[in-house]
Amino acid sequence: MNTLLSVSIALLAGLLMTRLFKPLKLPSVTAYLIAGVLVGPYCLGALGVPGLGFTSADAVSSLSLISEVALGFIAFSIGNEFRLDDLKNTGKQALVIGIFQALVATLLVDLALVGVYYLMPGKISVAQAITLGAIATATAPAATLMVVRQYKAKGPLTSLLLPIVALDDAVGLIVFAVSFGVAKTLVTGTIDLISIFINPLLEIICSLILGAVMGWVLTQLEKLFNSNTNRLNLTIAVVFLTASLSMFDFHAGPFHISFSSLLVCMMLGTVFCNICSLSGDLMAASDKWTSPLFAVFFVISGAELELSVFTDLAIVVIGLVYIIFRSLGKYLGTFISAKSVKCAPNICKYLGITLLPQAGVALGMCTTAMQLGDAGRLIRNITLFAVLIYELFGPMFTKMALTAAGDIKPMSDEVKHRRRMKLEAAQNEKK
Repeated sequence: MNTLLSVSIALLAGLLMTRLFKPLKLPSVTAYLIAGVLVGPYCLGALGVPGLGFTSADAVSSLSLISEVALGFIAFSIGNEFRLDDLKNTGKQALVIGIFQALVATLLVDLALVGVYYLMPGKISVAQAITLGAIATATAPAATLMVVRQYKAKGPLTSLLLPIVALDDAVGLIVFAVSFGVAKTLVTGTIDLISIFINPLLEIICSLILGAVMGWVLTQLEKLFNSNTNRLNLTIAVVFLTASLSMFDFHAGPFHISFSSLLVCMMLGTVFCNICSLSGDLMAASDKWTSPLFAVFFVISGAELELSVFTDLAIVVIGLVYIIFRSLGKYLGTFISAKSVKCAPNICKYLGITLLPQAGVALGMCTTAMQLGDAGRLIRNITLFAVLIYELFGPMFTKMALTAAGDIKPMSDEVKHRRRMKLEAAQNEKK
């Protein structure tokens, strides 16, 4: 009962908040996140009244399965952007920009936080600085995808944006594994080359293989059905199955075999959209089915944000340094690399702004960083602070950039007139 009540509260709060935010013309994802903060354990939930909000962090974490499923469908949808016909034109640009901007963001955050280490002794260590630099690579695919969907963004910038966001996961995994391995060496004094280099590569390779196999299986199973309804049900079932399989991990001798659920489900969507002739229609139908799931996911994400991080001045200062230099790294890295691969001026100018949102992948990285003990707690709090700021303002900046680049078109007078006529007709029927 408590789980069902929590899900209904999350969905209703998110939907009502979108109505309040409508006059401000902000993205729905921002409304969902703020709704989550309000019903979370630091606001209404703190009153301890069942049904009014999430009364504790445990109540929020009990819905983590919903978040995992939502991320699976988000990754599956982004995989649809890797159609080979489109990648022939944009593949090289996406690859160069995706890798370069992530590395520049890491470099600038590393340099800035190492500078803080010397200017504010005792507040942050070199190990913490380079770990946070690696976390800076991650971009939130969920927030970006929601903004693109809500405003039906379409154009050259959007075509590059989604593949780059997807590449961030693979680049981030490698950079984080290497940086975190170095950080552990600094803290413990022992070097583990397997965990630094081999395990992250195994994770990426195994994730791509599992996703490709499941994409092929889904395509073959689709041939057994003639009804689009049954095909949609099958698609949803296979995404559920793939997301669950990606949660397995095990050891093979000295090697740790694990999977990235985002990479697995992205590869599932990529293979499916390239070898199944019906994938376009099924992807569109799946997107409609997942709308309430994504709404709940973002409200839960908002409820997970810990407002207590604002009470520590050191975290606020270091967090602001992290945010400023990560943003600068994302923008400059994107601008320079986009120029080098001869992208259009609008893409060079606005693409970097759309890569600012940060959430799930970064939080997953800081969970791993907790292995550093007390040093890991500081990393987690700074990441939470940054995620709070990026998730509230990132979607808004993404919308502004897509609009300025011309990928979000203003509503035409004809569409406005048609909607006004429908509204007037509905009001006349009521009379």
